[in-house]
Amino acid sequence: MGGFCGVVSKIDCVMDLFYGTDYHSHLGTHRGGMAVWNESQGFQRSIHNIQNSPFRSKFENDVPNFSGNVGLGVISDTDPQPLVMCSKFGAFAIATVGYLENIEALKQELFTNNSMQLQFSTTSGMVGPTEVVSALIATQSSIVEGIKYVQSKITGSCSILVADDKGRLYAARDRYGRTPVILGKKDGSMMAIMESCALDNLGYDYVRDIGPGEIVELTPEVDITLVPPGKQMAICSFLWVYFGFPASSYEGRNVEMTRYRCGSALAKRTPTDADAACGIPESGISHALGYAHEAGIKYARPFVKYTPTWSRSFMPQDQRQRERVASMKLIPIPALIKNKKLVFCDDSIVRGTQLGKQATKFYAEGCLETHMRIACPPLFYPCRFLNFSRSKSEYDLITRRYIRGHEGEGADVSKYTDPESDCYKRMVEFIREKLNLTTLAFQHLDDLIKAIGLPAENLCTYCWTGKDISLDGKGCQCGGGCSCACKECAQ
Repeated sequence: MGGFCGVVSKIDCVMDLFYGTDYHSHLGTHRGGMAVWNESQGFQRSIHNIQNSPFRSKFENDVPNFSGNVGLGVISDTDPQPLVMCSKFGAFAIATVGYLENIEALKQELFTNNSMQLQFSTTSGMVGPTEVVSALIATQSSIVEGIKYVQSKITGSCSILVADDKGRLYAARDRYGRTPVILGKKDGSMMAIMESCALDNLGYDYVRDIGPGEIVELTPEVDITLVPPGKQMAICSFLWVYFGFPASSYEGRNVEMTRYRCGSALAKRTPTDADAACGIPESGISHALGYAHEAGIKYARPFVKYTPTWSRSFMPQDQRQRERVASMKLIPIPALIKNKKLVFCDDSIVRGTQLGKQATKFYAEGCLETHMRIACPPLFYPCRFLNFSRSKSEYDLITRRYIRGHEGEGADVSKYTDPESDCYKRMVEFIREKLNLTTLAFQHLDDLIKAIGLPAENLCTYCWTGKDISLDGKGCQCGGGCSCACKECAQ
Protein backbone atom coordinates (compact mmCIF):
# COMPACT_ATOMS: atom_id res chain seq x y z
CA MET A 1 0.00 0.00 0.00
CA GLY A 2 2.36 2.73 1.24
CA GLY A 3 2.15 5.91 3.30
CA PHE A 4 3.56 9.42 3.28
CA CYS A 5 4.32 12.43 5.47
CA GLY A 6 4.85 16.07 4.56
CA VAL A 7 6.01 18.93 6.81
CA VAL A 8 6.34 22.70 6.34
CA SER A 9 7.84 24.73 9.16
CA LYS A 10 9.32 28.09 10.14
CA ILE A 11 12.33 26.18 11.42
CA ASP A 12 14.14 23.07 10.24
CA CYS A 13 11.59 20.29 9.62
CA VAL A 14 13.91 17.32 9.11
CA MET A 15 13.45 15.52 12.43
CA ASP A 16 9.67 15.83 12.37
CA LEU A 17 9.70 14.56 8.79
CA PHE A 18 12.00 11.66 9.63
CA TYR A 19 9.95 10.38 12.56
CA GLY A 20 6.64 11.22 10.90
CA THR A 21 7.57 9.09 7.90
CA ASP A 22 8.83 6.29 10.13
CA TYR A 23 5.36 6.01 11.71
CA HIS A 24 4.15 4.73 8.30
CA SER A 25 6.64 1.85 8.12
CA HIS A 26 3.94 -0.80 8.64
CA LEU A 27 2.34 0.21 5.33
CA GLY A 28 5.10 -0.96 3.00
CA THR A 29 8.35 -2.90 2.69
CA HIS A 30 9.79 -1.88 -0.69
CA ARG A 31 11.40 1.58 -0.62
CA GLY A 32 11.66 4.50 1.76
CA GLY A 33 12.56 8.02 0.78
CA MET A 34 12.87 11.62 1.95
CA ALA A 35 13.26 14.93 0.13
CA VAL A 36 13.73 18.33 1.77
CA TRP A 37 14.18 21.82 0.34
CA ASN A 38 15.98 24.91 1.52
CA GLU A 39 16.66 28.14 -0.33
CA SER A 40 20.44 27.87 -0.39
CA GLN A 41 20.82 24.22 -1.46
CA GLY A 42 17.57 23.45 -3.22
CA PHE A 43 16.35 19.86 -2.91
CA GLN A 44 18.16 17.13 -1.02
CA ARG A 45 16.89 13.60 -1.50
CA SER A 46 17.65 10.06 -0.43
CA ILE A 47 15.95 6.73 -1.24
CA HIS A 48 16.79 3.36 0.30
CA ASN A 49 15.68 -0.23 -0.10
CA ILE A 50 13.87 -1.21 3.12
CA GLN A 51 13.06 -4.81 2.22
CA ASN A 52 15.61 -6.21 4.66
CA SER A 53 16.13 -3.29 7.03
CA PRO A 54 13.64 -0.78 8.47
CA PHE A 55 13.29 2.82 7.33
CA ARG A 56 14.71 4.36 10.48
CA SER A 57 18.00 2.49 10.41
CA LYS A 58 18.52 3.17 6.70
CA PHE A 59 18.11 6.95 7.08
CA GLU A 60 19.96 7.61 10.34
CA ASN A 61 23.08 8.61 8.42
CA ASP A 62 21.19 10.83 5.97
CA VAL A 63 19.25 12.88 8.48
CA PRO A 64 22.22 14.83 9.94
CA ASN A 65 23.09 16.02 6.42
CA PHE A 66 19.59 17.22 5.56
CA SER A 67 18.21 20.67 6.32
CA GLY A 68 15.15 22.51 5.13
CA ASN A 69 11.84 24.12 5.99
CA VAL A 70 9.68 21.93 3.79
CA GLY A 71 9.92 18.26 2.91
CA LEU A 72 8.16 15.01 2.29
CA GLY A 73 8.85 11.38 3.08
CA VAL A 74 7.29 8.18 1.84
CA ILE A 75 7.15 4.48 2.56
CA SER A 76 6.52 2.96 -0.85
CA ASP A 77 5.43 -0.52 -1.80
CA THR A 78 5.73 0.26 -5.50
CA ASP A 79 8.34 2.54 -7.07
CA PRO A 80 11.37 4.33 -5.59
CA GLN A 81 10.23 7.77 -4.41
CA PRO A 82 9.99 10.66 -3.71
CA LEU A 83 11.05 11.97 -7.09
CA VAL A 84 12.58 15.38 -7.70
CA MET A 85 11.52 16.60 -11.13
CA CYS A 86 12.14 19.64 -13.32
CA SER A 87 9.30 21.30 -15.19
CA LYS A 88 8.31 24.55 -16.88
CA PHE A 89 7.09 25.84 -13.51
CA GLY A 90 10.25 24.84 -11.66
CA ALA A 91 11.55 21.90 -9.70
CA PHE A 92 9.31 19.92 -7.38
CA ALA A 93 9.47 16.83 -5.18
CA ILE A 94 6.56 14.42 -5.31
CA ALA A 95 5.34 11.32 -3.47
CA THR A 96 2.24 9.26 -4.27
CA VAL A 97 0.22 6.50 -2.64
CA GLY A 98 -2.33 4.48 -4.55
CA TYR A 99 -2.70 2.35 -7.64
CA LEU A 100 -2.94 3.47 -11.26
CA GLU A 101 -5.01 0.77 -12.91
CA ASN A 102 -4.71 2.47 -16.32
CA ILE A 103 -1.00 3.26 -16.10
CA GLU A 104 -0.19 1.69 -19.47
CA ALA A 105 -2.82 3.79 -21.24
CA LEU A 106 -1.54 6.93 -19.52
CA LYS A 107 2.05 6.23 -20.57
CA GLN A 108 1.01 5.60 -24.14
CA GLU A 109 -0.99 8.83 -24.23
CA LEU A 110 1.97 10.82 -22.93
CA PHE A 111 4.31 9.32 -25.52
CA THR A 112 1.84 9.60 -28.39
CA ASN A 113 1.00 13.23 -27.71
CA ASN A 114 4.66 14.07 -27.20
CA SER A 115 3.48 16.43 -24.53
CA MET A 116 5.70 15.43 -21.63
CA GLN A 117 7.42 18.35 -20.00
CA LEU A 118 9.91 16.04 -18.27
CA GLN A 119 11.77 12.89 -19.17
CA PHE A 120 11.15 9.50 -17.61
CA SER A 121 14.33 8.80 -15.66
CA THR A 122 14.04 5.02 -15.45
CA THR A 123 17.12 2.87 -15.88
CA SER A 124 15.32 -0.46 -15.48
CA GLY A 125 12.93 -0.14 -18.40
CA MET A 126 9.98 0.15 -16.00
CA VAL A 127 8.17 3.44 -15.56
CA GLY A 128 6.63 3.78 -12.12
CA PRO A 129 3.34 5.41 -11.18
CA THR A 130 4.96 8.41 -9.51
CA GLU A 131 6.84 9.24 -12.72
CA VAL A 132 3.62 9.02 -14.71
CA VAL A 133 1.83 11.28 -12.23
CA SER A 134 4.74 13.75 -12.41
CA ALA A 135 4.58 13.81 -16.20
CA LEU A 136 0.82 14.42 -16.15
CA ILE A 137 1.22 17.27 -13.67
CA ALA A 138 3.89 18.88 -15.84
CA THR A 139 1.60 19.04 -18.88
CA GLN A 140 -0.56 21.63 -17.13
CA SER A 141 -0.05 25.31 -16.26
CA SER A 142 0.65 24.83 -12.53
CA ILE A 143 1.09 22.17 -9.89
CA VAL A 144 -2.48 22.58 -8.69
CA GLU A 145 -3.91 22.35 -12.20
CA GLY A 146 -1.66 19.34 -12.74
CA ILE A 147 -2.97 17.53 -9.67
CA LYS A 148 -6.55 18.23 -10.77
CA TYR A 149 -5.69 16.80 -14.17
CA VAL A 150 -4.20 13.65 -12.62
CA GLN A 151 -7.35 13.03 -10.59
CA SER A 152 -9.48 13.38 -13.71
CA LYS A 153 -7.34 10.98 -15.77
CA ILE A 154 -6.57 8.02 -13.56
CA THR A 155 -8.62 4.97 -12.75
CA GLY A 156 -7.66 3.44 -9.44
CA SER A 157 -6.55 5.89 -6.78
CA CYS A 158 -3.83 8.41 -6.05
CA SER A 159 -3.11 10.62 -3.06
CA ILE A 160 -0.28 13.08 -3.62
CA LEU A 161 2.24 15.25 -1.75
CA VAL A 162 4.22 17.91 -3.64
CA ALA A 163 6.89 20.32 -2.36
CA ASP A 164 8.06 22.97 -4.84
CA ASP A 165 11.21 25.06 -5.16
CA LYS A 166 9.48 28.07 -3.62
CA GLY A 167 9.05 26.30 -0.29
CA ARG A 168 5.37 25.44 -0.73
CA LEU A 169 3.78 22.14 0.30
CA TYR A 170 0.67 20.74 -1.37
CA ALA A 171 -1.40 17.78 -0.19
CA ALA A 172 -4.10 16.14 -2.30
CA ARG A 173 -6.33 13.26 -1.31
CA ASP A 174 -7.51 10.68 -3.81
CA ARG A 175 -10.61 11.69 -5.75
CA TYR A 176 -12.77 9.26 -3.76
CA GLY A 177 -10.76 9.49 -0.56
CA ARG A 178 -9.73 5.84 -0.65
CA THR A 179 -6.70 6.62 1.49
CA PRO A 180 -6.72 9.13 4.35
CA VAL A 181 -4.76 12.39 4.38
CA ILE A 182 -4.76 14.02 7.81
CA LEU A 183 -3.52 17.44 8.88
CA GLY A 184 -1.76 18.29 12.13
CA LYS A 185 -0.42 21.53 13.58
CA LYS A 186 1.94 22.80 16.23
CA ASP A 187 3.45 26.21 16.78
CA GLY A 188 5.15 27.20 13.53
CA SER A 189 4.66 23.88 11.69
CA MET A 190 2.03 21.91 9.82
CA MET A 191 2.06 18.25 8.83
CA ALA A 192 0.13 16.13 6.33
CA ILE A 193 0.16 12.39 7.06
CA MET A 194 -1.79 9.20 6.49
CA GLU A 195 -1.48 7.74 10.00
CA SER A 196 -2.88 10.09 12.64
CA CYS A 197 -0.98 8.20 15.36
CA ALA A 198 2.17 10.10 14.35
CA LEU A 199 0.79 13.45 15.48
CA ASP A 200 0.69 13.19 19.26
CA ASN A 201 4.24 11.98 19.90
CA LEU A 202 5.60 14.67 17.59
CA GLY A 203 3.73 17.41 19.42
CA TYR A 204 1.11 18.08 16.75
CA ASP A 205 -2.58 18.62 17.34
CA TYR A 206 -5.08 17.03 15.01
CA VAL A 207 -6.63 19.62 12.68
CA ARG A 208 -8.85 17.68 10.28
CA ASP A 209 -9.07 15.02 7.60
CA ILE A 210 -8.72 16.37 4.06
CA GLY A 211 -11.86 15.58 2.09
CA PRO A 212 -12.03 13.32 -0.99
CA GLY A 213 -10.42 15.04 -3.99
CA GLU A 214 -9.49 18.09 -1.90
CA ILE A 215 -6.21 19.90 -2.63
CA VAL A 216 -4.67 22.09 0.08
CA GLU A 217 -1.61 24.26 0.37
CA LEU A 218 0.07 24.10 3.75
CA THR A 219 1.97 26.96 5.33
CA PRO A 220 3.61 26.87 8.78
CA GLU A 221 0.46 28.50 10.18
CA VAL A 222 -2.59 27.40 8.18
CA ASP A 223 -4.02 25.10 5.56
CA ILE A 224 -5.56 26.74 2.50
CA THR A 225 -8.11 24.83 0.45
CA LEU A 226 -7.33 25.30 -3.24
CA VAL A 227 -9.78 22.70 -4.57
CA PRO A 228 -12.78 21.90 -2.35
CA PRO A 229 -13.63 18.29 -1.44
CA GLY A 230 -15.99 16.25 -3.55
CA LYS A 231 -19.29 14.91 -2.31
CA GLN A 232 -18.55 11.20 -2.83
CA MET A 233 -16.20 9.18 -0.64
CA ALA A 234 -15.17 5.53 -0.80
CA ILE A 235 -12.48 5.16 1.86
CA CYS A 236 -10.97 1.67 2.03
CA SER A 237 -12.69 -0.44 4.70
CA PHE A 238 -9.58 -2.60 4.97
CA LEU A 239 -7.79 0.26 6.73
CA TRP A 240 -9.77 -0.63 9.85
CA VAL A 241 -9.69 -4.39 9.34
CA TYR A 242 -5.97 -4.78 8.65
CA PHE A 243 -3.79 -1.97 7.28
CA GLY A 244 -4.25 0.78 9.81
CA PHE A 245 -2.16 1.19 12.93
CA PRO A 246 -4.30 0.58 16.05
CA ALA A 247 -3.73 4.08 17.49
CA SER A 248 -4.78 5.84 14.29
CA SER A 249 -8.18 7.24 13.40
CA TYR A 250 -9.62 7.95 9.96
CA GLU A 251 -12.70 10.10 9.52
CA GLY A 252 -12.92 10.12 13.31
CA ARG A 253 -13.12 6.31 13.62
CA ASN A 254 -10.33 4.71 15.65
CA VAL A 255 -8.79 1.50 14.31
CA GLU A 256 -8.42 -0.33 17.63
CA MET A 257 -11.97 0.38 18.74
CA THR A 258 -13.32 -0.71 15.36
CA ARG A 259 -11.50 -4.02 15.65
CA TYR A 260 -12.91 -4.53 19.15
CA ARG A 261 -16.38 -4.03 17.73
CA CYS A 262 -15.63 -6.44 14.88
CA GLY A 263 -14.62 -9.13 17.35
CA SER A 264 -17.67 -8.43 19.47
CA ALA A 265 -19.94 -8.78 16.42
CA LEU A 266 -18.37 -12.14 15.57
CA ALA A 267 -18.97 -13.40 19.11
CA LYS A 268 -22.61 -12.33 18.98
CA ARG A 269 -23.36 -13.82 15.58
CA THR A 270 -21.20 -16.98 15.72
CA PRO A 271 -20.71 -18.05 19.37
CA THR A 272 -18.94 -21.29 20.18
CA ASP A 273 -17.82 -23.26 23.21
CA ALA A 274 -14.14 -22.47 23.75
CA ASP A 275 -11.55 -22.09 26.50
CA ALA A 276 -10.06 -18.87 25.15
CA ALA A 277 -10.06 -16.40 22.27
CA CYS A 278 -6.76 -15.78 20.49
CA GLY A 279 -5.64 -13.40 17.77
CA ILE A 280 -3.35 -14.12 14.84
CA PRO A 281 -0.74 -11.35 15.23
CA GLU A 282 -0.88 -8.47 14.71
CA SER A 283 -4.28 -7.19 13.59
CA GLY A 284 -6.13 -10.31 14.80
CA ILE A 285 -5.23 -9.50 18.41
CA SER A 286 -7.65 -6.58 18.65
CA HIS A 287 -10.42 -8.63 17.05
CA ALA A 288 -9.81 -11.44 19.54
CA LEU A 289 -9.94 -9.06 22.51
CA GLY A 290 -13.35 -7.88 21.35
CA TYR A 291 -14.49 -11.47 20.86
CA ALA A 292 -13.28 -12.56 24.31
CA HIS A 293 -14.93 -9.60 26.04
CA GLU A 294 -18.27 -10.19 24.35
CA ALA A 295 -18.17 -13.98 24.81
CA GLY A 296 -17.08 -13.80 28.44
CA ILE A 297 -14.08 -16.07 27.93
CA LYS A 298 -10.35 -15.67 28.47
CA TYR A 299 -8.02 -14.00 26.02
CA ALA A 300 -4.77 -15.91 25.39
CA ARG A 301 -1.64 -15.57 23.24
CA PRO A 302 -0.71 -19.11 22.19
CA PHE A 303 1.32 -17.76 19.26
CA VAL A 304 3.63 -14.78 19.56
CA LYS A 305 4.94 -12.87 16.57
CA TYR A 306 8.67 -12.22 16.45
CA THR A 307 8.28 -8.54 15.61
CA PRO A 308 11.88 -7.24 15.55
CA THR A 309 12.63 -8.47 12.02
CA TRP A 310 9.71 -10.21 10.34
CA SER A 311 7.52 -8.04 8.16
CA ARG A 312 3.94 -8.72 7.15
CA SER A 313 3.95 -11.97 5.25
CA PHE A 314 1.61 -10.92 2.46
CA MET A 315 4.17 -8.39 1.22
CA PRO A 316 6.65 -10.62 -0.67
CA GLN A 317 5.40 -11.38 -4.16
CA ASP A 318 7.00 -14.80 -4.34
CA GLN A 319 4.67 -17.43 -2.83
CA ARG A 320 7.52 -19.50 -1.39
CA GLN A 321 8.94 -16.45 0.34
CA ARG A 322 5.50 -15.56 1.75
CA GLU A 323 5.14 -19.06 3.17
CA ARG A 324 8.64 -18.96 4.61
CA VAL A 325 8.05 -15.63 6.35
CA ALA A 326 4.69 -16.80 7.68
CA SER A 327 6.20 -19.93 9.18
CA MET A 328 9.17 -18.15 10.73
CA LYS A 329 7.48 -15.18 12.35
CA LEU A 330 5.00 -17.01 14.65
CA ILE A 331 6.37 -18.82 17.69
CA PRO A 332 4.03 -21.17 19.63
CA ILE A 333 3.58 -21.35 23.40
CA PRO A 334 2.61 -25.03 23.88
CA ALA A 335 1.19 -24.66 27.40
CA LEU A 336 -1.51 -22.33 26.06
CA ILE A 337 -2.44 -24.68 23.22
CA LYS A 338 -2.35 -28.26 24.49
CA ASN A 339 -5.74 -29.77 25.37
CA LYS A 340 -7.50 -26.45 24.69
CA LYS A 341 -10.50 -25.52 22.55
CA LEU A 342 -9.53 -22.20 21.01
CA VAL A 343 -11.20 -19.47 18.97
CA PHE A 344 -8.71 -17.80 16.65
CA CYS A 345 -9.49 -14.39 15.13
CA ASP A 346 -7.78 -13.22 11.98
CA ASP A 347 -8.30 -10.22 9.70
CA SER A 348 -8.94 -12.09 6.44
CA ILE A 349 -8.37 -15.16 4.32
CA VAL A 350 -6.77 -14.46 0.95
CA ARG A 351 -5.14 -17.58 -0.46
CA GLY A 352 -5.64 -19.74 2.62
CA THR A 353 -2.08 -21.04 2.50
CA GLN A 354 -0.89 -19.45 5.73
CA LEU A 355 -4.00 -20.23 7.73
CA GLY A 356 -3.93 -23.89 6.71
CA LYS A 357 -0.34 -24.20 7.89
CA GLN A 358 -1.16 -22.43 11.15
CA ALA A 359 -4.04 -24.81 11.81
CA THR A 360 -1.66 -27.73 11.32
CA LYS A 361 0.65 -26.17 13.91
CA PHE A 362 -2.22 -25.79 16.36
CA TYR A 363 -3.06 -29.49 16.18
CA ALA A 364 0.60 -30.48 16.33
CA GLU A 365 0.83 -28.62 19.65
CA GLY A 366 -2.17 -30.55 21.02
CA CYS A 367 -5.06 -28.18 20.30
CA LEU A 368 -8.37 -30.03 20.64
CA GLU A 369 -10.56 -27.71 18.54
CA THR A 370 -9.68 -24.82 16.25
CA HIS A 371 -12.53 -22.37 15.67
CA MET A 372 -11.61 -19.64 13.16
CA ARG A 373 -13.39 -16.29 13.06
CA ILE A 374 -12.54 -13.87 10.24
CA ALA A 375 -13.06 -10.15 10.84
CA CYS A 376 -14.23 -9.34 7.31
CA PRO A 377 -16.43 -11.07 4.71
CA PRO A 378 -14.89 -13.50 2.18
CA LEU A 379 -12.68 -11.79 -0.42
CA PHE A 380 -13.97 -12.28 -3.98
CA TYR A 381 -12.30 -9.51 -5.99
CA PRO A 382 -8.64 -8.43 -6.11
CA CYS A 383 -8.36 -4.77 -5.14
CA ARG A 384 -8.45 -2.37 -8.10
CA PHE A 385 -7.80 0.76 -6.08
CA LEU A 386 -4.99 0.29 -3.55
CA ASN A 387 -3.15 -2.85 -4.68
CA PHE A 388 -3.32 -4.19 -1.12
CA SER A 389 -2.94 -7.78 -2.30
CA ARG A 390 -0.09 -8.96 -4.47
CA SER A 391 -2.37 -11.53 -6.12
CA LYS A 392 -1.51 -11.92 -9.78
CA SER A 393 -4.92 -13.40 -10.55
CA GLU A 394 -8.40 -13.44 -9.03
CA TYR A 395 -7.90 -17.20 -8.79
CA ASP A 396 -5.25 -16.66 -6.15
CA LEU A 397 -8.26 -16.07 -3.88
CA ILE A 398 -9.47 -19.28 -2.30
CA THR A 399 -13.09 -18.23 -2.84
CA ARG A 400 -12.64 -17.79 -6.58
CA ARG A 401 -10.83 -21.09 -6.90
CA TYR A 402 -13.77 -22.78 -5.20
CA ILE A 403 -16.30 -21.10 -7.51
CA ARG A 404 -14.31 -21.96 -10.62
CA GLY A 405 -13.98 -25.56 -9.47
CA HIS A 406 -17.73 -25.91 -8.97
CA GLU A 407 -19.10 -23.78 -11.79
CA GLY A 408 -16.24 -23.12 -14.18
CA GLU A 409 -15.13 -19.81 -15.69
CA GLY A 410 -17.49 -16.83 -15.78
CA ALA A 411 -19.76 -17.94 -12.93
CA ASP A 412 -22.12 -15.51 -11.23
CA VAL A 413 -20.09 -14.54 -8.18
CA SER A 414 -22.77 -12.35 -6.61
CA LYS A 415 -24.81 -15.28 -5.30
CA TYR A 416 -21.82 -16.34 -3.18
CA THR A 417 -21.66 -12.98 -1.41
CA ASP A 418 -24.98 -13.48 0.42
CA PRO A 419 -24.22 -15.20 3.77
CA GLU A 420 -27.75 -16.60 3.88
CA SER A 421 -27.47 -18.36 0.52
CA ASP A 422 -26.76 -22.07 0.13
CA CYS A 423 -23.92 -21.23 -2.27
CA TYR A 424 -22.20 -19.15 0.41
CA LYS A 425 -22.64 -21.83 3.07
CA ARG A 426 -21.25 -24.58 0.84
CA MET A 427 -18.26 -22.40 -0.01
CA VAL A 428 -17.48 -21.69 3.65
CA GLU A 429 -17.78 -25.37 4.48
CA PHE A 430 -15.35 -26.19 1.65
CA ILE A 431 -12.82 -23.66 2.99
CA ARG A 432 -13.28 -24.96 6.54
CA GLU A 433 -12.61 -28.52 5.47
CA LYS A 434 -9.69 -27.60 3.23
CA LEU A 435 -7.99 -25.67 6.04
CA ASN A 436 -8.75 -28.39 8.60
CA LEU A 437 -10.69 -26.16 10.99
CA THR A 438 -13.29 -27.24 13.52
CA THR A 439 -15.56 -24.34 12.60
CA LEU A 440 -15.17 -21.29 10.36
CA ALA A 441 -17.20 -18.08 10.20
CA PHE A 442 -16.72 -14.79 8.36
CA GLN A 443 -17.92 -11.35 9.39
CA HIS A 444 -21.17 -10.20 7.82
CA LEU A 445 -20.73 -7.02 5.81
CA ASP A 446 -23.44 -5.12 7.66
CA ASP A 447 -21.72 -5.95 10.97
CA LEU A 448 -18.39 -4.66 9.62
CA ILE A 449 -19.96 -1.43 8.39
CA LYS A 450 -21.63 -0.93 11.76
CA ALA A 451 -18.31 -1.55 13.53
CA ILE A 452 -16.57 1.10 11.45
CA GLY A 453 -19.38 3.55 12.06
CA LEU A 454 -19.44 5.39 8.73
CA PRO A 455 -22.35 5.34 6.27
CA ALA A 456 -22.12 2.38 3.90
CA GLU A 457 -22.06 4.70 0.89
CA ASN A 458 -18.83 6.29 2.19
CA LEU A 459 -16.92 3.00 2.34
CA CYS A 460 -15.23 1.01 -0.40
CA THR A 461 -16.29 -2.63 -0.09
CA TYR A 462 -15.31 -3.67 -3.61
CA CYS A 463 -13.14 -6.63 -2.56
CA TRP A 464 -16.21 -8.24 -0.95
CA THR A 465 -19.05 -7.09 -3.20
CA GLY A 466 -17.55 -6.13 -6.57
CA LYS A 467 -19.40 -2.82 -6.33
CA ASP A 468 -17.94 0.69 -6.14
CA ILE A 469 -19.18 4.22 -6.73
CA SER A 470 -16.46 4.96 -9.28
CA LEU A 471 -17.72 2.21 -11.59
CA ASP A 472 -20.99 4.13 -12.15
CA GLY A 473 -22.98 0.93 -12.42
CA LYS A 474 -21.16 -0.12 -15.59
CA GLY A 475 -19.99 -3.59 -16.43
CA CYS A 476 -20.95 -6.92 -14.98
CA GLN A 477 -21.62 -7.98 -11.42
CA CYS A 478 -17.87 -8.37 -10.91
CA GLY A 479 -17.49 -4.62 -11.35
CA GLY A 480 -16.69 -4.54 -15.05
CA GLY A 481 -13.37 -4.05 -16.77
CA CYS A 482 -11.90 -7.20 -15.30
CA SER A 483 -10.36 -10.21 -16.98
CA CYS A 484 -13.16 -12.67 -16.36
CA ALA A 485 -14.95 -14.42 -19.19
CA CYS A 486 -18.48 -13.21 -18.55
CA LYS A 487 -20.48 -11.75 -21.41
CA GLU A 488 -20.32 -8.11 -20.29
CA CYS A 489 -16.55 -8.05 -19.74
CA ALA A 490 -15.88 -9.94 -22.97
CA GLN A 491 -17.62 -7.12 -24.80
